Amino acid sequence: MEPPQEGAVVTNLSFYQPSVLLMIGIPGMGRLHHRLLSILFCSFYLVAFSGNCTILFIIKRTSSLREPMHHFLSMLAVVDLAMAMCTLPTTLGIFWFDIRAIGFDACLAQMYFIHIFSVLESSVLLAMAFDRFVAISRPLRYKAILTRATVVKIGLAMLVRAAVSLLPIPFLLKRLSYCPNNRLSHSFCVHPDVMKLACAEDITVNVLYGLVVIFSTVGIDFIFIVLSYALIVRTIASLGVKGKCWKTLNTCVSHISVVFIFFIPMIALSIIHRFGKNAPPIVSTVVADVYLIVPPALNPIIYSIKSKPIRKAIWRTLFWKIDMIRNRDSY
Repeated sequence: MEPPQEGAVVTNLSFYQPSVLLMIGIPGMGRLHHRLLSILFCSFYLVAFSGNCTILFIIKRTSSLREPMHHFLSMLAVVDLAMAMCTLPTTLGIFWFDIRAIGFDACLAQMYFIHIFSVLESSVLLAMAFDRFVAISRPLRYKAILTRATVVKIGLAMLVRAAVSLLPIPFLLKRLSYCPNNRLSHSFCVHPDVMKLACAEDITVNVLYGLVVIFSTVGIDFIFIVLSYALIVRTIASLGVKGKCWKTLNTCVSHISVVFIFFIPMIALSIIHRFGKNAPPIVSTVVADVYLIVPPALNPIIYSIKSKPIRKAIWRTLFWKIDMIRNRDSY
């Protein structure tokens, strides 16, 4: 091979992947704000774990909570717990112990599971919307349509769809070469954030596949949720009696609230990643934190307040515990 001529530019074709990535957390925060945020995040995680575990315990313990809607609520609680466990190690590691480094492969693993549980949450919300539609439009055939076997099949189908559709993403990222700048914008790993670290590589395949996954999972779920509620409203309107209409619609309030809490931050984050290149970095970081950390904490609170059967079961369990303690102290 002839040596390069004088003045020629030698292209560096070396393949580079950082062994570790650095997570910024929330940029521009002072030490006092950092400590306050650490308390805030810790509070959210405590509420998420205690609230969702309470929901699961109440549903398992109460024999009257064997409706399909409560099976789907159990799935939502499990997904929320898993989502909280995915983001907790790195988020609290940054805010409590200032541990900002994460291995590249560990980052890809965290990213994969975060996106899996995000898609699963969207799928469960769609299943719950379908459950409400069947309960309102076909009340006499509700339990015949949504049998326990059917609910299990729906759950397995949602899990397979999420796992298979997202499986190529870590491998698409592994094939890229990265720049020495290895700083992530969030306190956890997400696909758009890791993808932007690629250096001198065509990431069109990654971008297109990410869009296909979003539209074919969360996008379709959102469309069918809206369609389900359009059919629910039409069914309720056909009832004619105003009091009965409001009472029927009230059974959907908790689910509608959870849908808004999940989809609004997710849509905002997608828009920021695609079109908000000039937006301050803190905007994307805060929206991502709200999207992944707030719903697992608020969902059990919403269902505990708005769902009458869940609320009654919690009060019965609480008073049973109090009576048991009183009886024990009386001896």
